[in-house]
Order: sequence, then structure tokens, then C-alpha cells
Amino acid sequence: MSTLPAPVVAYPLISDWIRFEPDGTLRVRTGRVELGQGIATAMVQIAADALSVAPERVRLVSGDTREAPDEGVTAGSLSVSVGGVSLRFAALAARARLLERAAALLQSSTDALDIVDGEVRRSGMASDLTLWRLAEEVDLAVAITTDVPPVPHTLAPLPRADLLSRIAGGFIHDMRLPGMLHGRPVHPPALHARLLSVDVDALAARPGVAKVVRDGDFLGVLAEREDDALAAVAWATANAVWSDGPAESLDPVAHLAAADGEAEVVLLKGEPPAEGTRFSVEVSRPPLSHGSIGPSCAIAQWSEERLTVHCHSQAVYRLKAALAEVLGLDPATVDVIHRNGAGCYGHNGADDVALDAALLARAVPGRPVRVVWSRADEFGTAPVGAPMVTRATAIVANGRIEGFEATATSFTHSSRPGPGAPYLRSAYLIEDGVPIETPGDIPLAAGGGAERNAIPAYAIAYQRVAKRVVGDIPVRTSAMRGLGAFLNVTAIETLVDDVARALGEDPVAFRLAHLDDPRARAVVEAAADGAGWPGTSADGAAYGIGYARYKNRAGYCAVVARIEVEEDVRVTDAWAAVDVGEAINPDGVRNQIEGGIVQSTSWALKEAVRYEGDRVATRDWETYPILTFPEVPRITVRIVGPQDAPPLGCGEAAQGPTAAAISNALAEALGVRLTAMPFSREAIVAALSA
Repeated sequence: MSTLPAPVVAYPLISDWIRFEPDGTLRVRTGRVELGQGIATAMVQIAADALSVAPERVRLVSGDTREAPDEGVTAGSLSVSVGGVSLRFAALAARARLLERAAALLQSSTDALDIVDGEVRRSGMASDLTLWRLAEEVDLAVAITTDVPPVPHTLAPLPRADLLSRIAGGFIHDMRLPGMLHGRPVHPPALHARLLSVDVDALAARPGVAKVVRDGDFLGVLAEREDDALAAVAWATANAVWSDGPAESLDPVAHLAAADGEAEVVLLKGEPPAEGTRFSVEVSRPPLSHGSIGPSCAIAQWSEERLTVHCHSQAVYRLKAALAEVLGLDPATVDVIHRNGAGCYGHNGADDVALDAALLARAVPGRPVRVVWSRADEFGTAPVGAPMVTRATAIVANGRIEGFEATATSFTHSSRPGPGAPYLRSAYLIEDGVPIETPGDIPLAAGGGAERNAIPAYAIAYQRVAKRVVGDIPVRTSAMRGLGAFLNVTAIETLVDDVARALGEDPVAFRLAHLDDPRARAVVEAAADGAGWPGTSADGAAYGIGYARYKNRAGYCAVVARIEVEEDVRVTDAWAAVDVGEAINPDGVRNQIEGGIVQSTSWALKEAVRYEGDRVATRDWETYPILTFPEVPRITVRIVGPQDAPPLGCGEAAQGPTAAAISNALAEALGVRLTAMPFSREAIVAALSA
């Protein structure tokens, strides 16, 4: 341990992270939040392991602006590799400082001391000292340093710490506060639509309505009973008149494919080969919905000039700043507290619903207001994952790829709220609200947006990678799991497969010949071995492989997919190998990879947001199908790699390799390459008819 992570630099004191409570528990603070990915369990294990206390003693505080550190956004597969490592630094620093005091009291060297569930032992013998007693005498408001000795792991991996609470009603949707009202917004049918007219008096007279709130183009209702609020919103939706948008339906992929603006070169390496055969592929994905089974929810309450918001935001401090800006408040008077939601896969409606709740709660000071979006709100109002078109070219000479060029064309991958840029849906609607703006994309130094993973992981001498970000569209796009990596990995890996087959090479062997990172080679070999590569052929059945290192610096992942093509495409099996360095909780790693494979399969085969004019036409599960339980493939995940290496992120590692593996299996089965997702029955018929 030689370099302090950025969160520790920002919050340098042990006491910023760790507190020993009088009741024998350990209060642990983290800015990372639980989104269903198992982070809470990993954080508990990290703290308990570093301090040698039973996990049951740990009380985790996460995503609470009243006391947790500001660690930005829980995203980018950084929760363990940055957030967990920060917490480990703090816990080890606390351990070292407390043991120094114990050594002085016991007249012993620290080397002779160890800890068993918080009790200090000398040469294996019990003493009367505990970490809690020592913490009463030791000032922990001191700086964390890098010169703390590591501690061997002693705890077995923990079961998920949050499952019981979720099963027993631990979601924000289940929260009930005294005097709580139920609020519902009436969202515009499209981004630029304006509220022309609505009979506010008639709406206020609807059964059970306690109050109607109209602020500019923002409209909402409050009721004592949730069913009354729902009925009133249904009436308002049917009777409110909104401005019309364009009659011609938006086709985001066609819009991107036709874009000819200048592309920004993000990597230029080496010189183009003097000669060689060129192979090219152009792949696309449509806009994607988060499709969370539970819709967005928040509870807000104004009390004595203070606003408290409970929500399932990924970025509570950024939301705090955005709410303060939109509502004209001092940020110090706004508290945002993370609560369990149904999970998210990037920037969904969790921040937007928080502002909806705050705007409605402002009309009834002192009373909490709970807002739950409808399914139509979730599809039609939340940001969508950016559609993309990526064109990639390989220059092949002497049986190798000697050159690579790629251009990723996309809408922005980030419109998250933050200070100076609220980017909250209803902020555009209120009187004197925030003008609608198109934010810029994420730079490569921060992980990249459109160009994420457009740089190949293979040893290729010449590489030119560029991105073109298109703006001025009537659609909100933002972060979706993996951002540009999902499509860019698919483009690279399908191109590699096409070259391998054209040269008569085995796709796995061809990849290995271009990989000089032994950890990359190991995951490709392990996935292929698990699948029994090249697999057994059968009519309509085929195998494909995909590989990537997420963001070219996080977890390594290779996936082999087996598909069957009959009336539809079905992924029957998937074998994954992943190297995330130190796996804090192997079960959590497997869960993340399995979930990524399932979601990526759904994206590749089924999902697409469609438009009528500028209005989202996919507003329910009938028009936006997702993978069903009977369609989930059998999945095998093998964790490989050095456990003494720093932990790497894994939450988004499987997305691109899975889609690439499915695409490559389809090309093997059909003899033609499908390039436009989703790979539906209609897409297959069109490809075979071309």
C-alpha cells in the first residue's frame, strides 16, 4: 500500500470513516451505495477483516450526506477498487493506532499482539483490552497514512448482508412515515412538450385530492391515499393539453449513422501499415431502457427551512447540490439519504423522482411526501442508454492484425445531475427553471463515454480511435451499464472473429496470438476450456467467444456463449472467466458476472426503445420485452487470477464480451453477420434475405 486513494485524500482522518460505539459495535461510513451489486456486504467484510471483529458488529452507513464521505458516483465498477480500498486504509490505520496504545499498556511489542473479535491478545493470551476500550483513550481524528501493515484475511466470504431486509420490505417503496402524503407528477409526453392547459380546479376536486401543485409546466397532485393520487393523475393525463412535437418519428440509430461532424481522435498510436487487407464492421445498438422491475421512488419532507430526501440515487452528494440549486437553497440545508431501491444500471429516474418529491413536498411543509413513478413514467421520462454506431477496421498483413481504426458515434453517455448542471427532468419545467441543455460526454481520462473500450486490448502496432458525440436531439440520454464499452467491445470482437475466420484461424487461438498480457490470456483460455471449445456442432447451434478488459484497466472477462437458432435466438449456455484481482467476496463477483450476462443477453436479443414522433412509444413490458426467466441461460463463472493483486472492478465487465460472444455465435450458425441490435427474428430474416 503506497498511494492513498482519492477519497482518503479528500477525507483524510480515521474518524471520517470509522467510529467505535459504546455498545460494542463499529460504525463504518462509506460514500458507496448498495444498488443490488453486493457492495454493502463487501464493505462490511473489508472493515471486519481489517479490524478483526465479527461482521455482526459492523453498522454500515452508506450514501448519507449527513455523515458519509462524498465519494462521487457509485458507478464505473469502482466501488471495491476505490471505495473498498479507501475503507481498508482507514480500518488498517485505526487498527495500527489502537494496537500501538495496547502495546504501551501491556508493555509489549505490537508484533506480539493480535485481535480476536475486537479483543486484544498478547502472545495468544487474552487481555482485558478491547478495541472499544482503547478507542476511548486514543484520538482517531488523525490522518490516515500509507505506512500501515496489511492484515492477512481471516474471514470467510459473507452471505449478502442486505437480502433479509429486502425480502422483509427494506425498499424505499416500503417506507411509511407519520403523516405521509402520496404525490404523483403528471409528466410531459416528450422532452420539449409544454403544458398548454389543464383544469386545475377540476383536478383539485377529484376524489381524495389534498392539493394540486402547478409550477410553470410542472404539474402534480397530493392525496392522503395512494389510489386517489393515481386516479387523479390518470384523469390529468387524459385531460391536460401539451404542445405537439415533430410528426416524423425519431430514428436515433439512423440519425447517428448519417452524422458527419468532425470526430475527436482519442488515441493515435504508431504508423499505418504500408500494405495489408482491410476488414471492416459497423455495429449499432438502439436506445435502451433501464427496465428496473421496481420504478423510481423518493420521499421528501420540508421542515423548518430544511429539506430531507430519501431516495435510491447513485450520487447523493451530487443530487444534494442539484436540488439546492434548482430550489434556491443553501446546500447545507439539504440532506439526501440513500435507501434501497430496485437496483439500477446507470442514471435512471432515481434523481428525477427526488426532485418531483421535493417540489410536491414544498407545498405541504412539515409533511413527508412519497412519490412513486408509474411504469409509463419510467419508460417515457427516465434517461435512456445512449444509442450508438461504431465502425471498426482491421488492417491485416502476414496473418496478423497490424493496424486498427475505429470511430464510435453516439449521443452523450452522461447527463447526471451535479453542481452547476442539475440535469433533473422537472428542473426544465418549473417557472424560472433550468434550460434544457445537452451535456458533454465523459473524457477518456475519466473512463470514457462513447469511446470506452474502443481501444482494443490486443497487441496491435497501429491504432487510431475516435469518437463523434452528436447533440441537439429531443431525447435524454445518460449512463447505462458499461456506457460505450458494450457496443465497442462487440465491434472489436466481431471484427477479430471475422478476420480469424477469413484467415482460416481458430478464433480463440487467433486472440491468444494477439494478447501479450498473461492475465488476459488466462481468462480467454479458462472460458474456452470451461465451454469445451470449440464445442459440439449441431443444426442451428453454435458457439462464440468475446473478450475485453473493462475500461482497459479494470476486470478481465471472457465469455463463451452457446446459442440455438430456431424461430428465435436462444442463448442456452454461457461460460465466463473473470480476473478481478483480489476477490473480496467471490459470491458477489459471480453474481455480478451472472447478472451482466443475463442483462447483456436481453439487450442483444430483445431490447429497444422506440419513438412515435419525439414521444417514447415503448411504455410497458409488452412493447419493451426483456429476457424472461425461462430464457435465462445456464451460466458458469470461473474466477481466475492472482488473489494478492489489487482488486479490480467487475460490475460491468461481462456486458461487452457477452454481446460479442452472441454475435459471433450467430455468425457461425447463420453464415452471415448481424450488425444491428437487437438480434431479433426480424433481423435474422432480413440478414438472410439480403
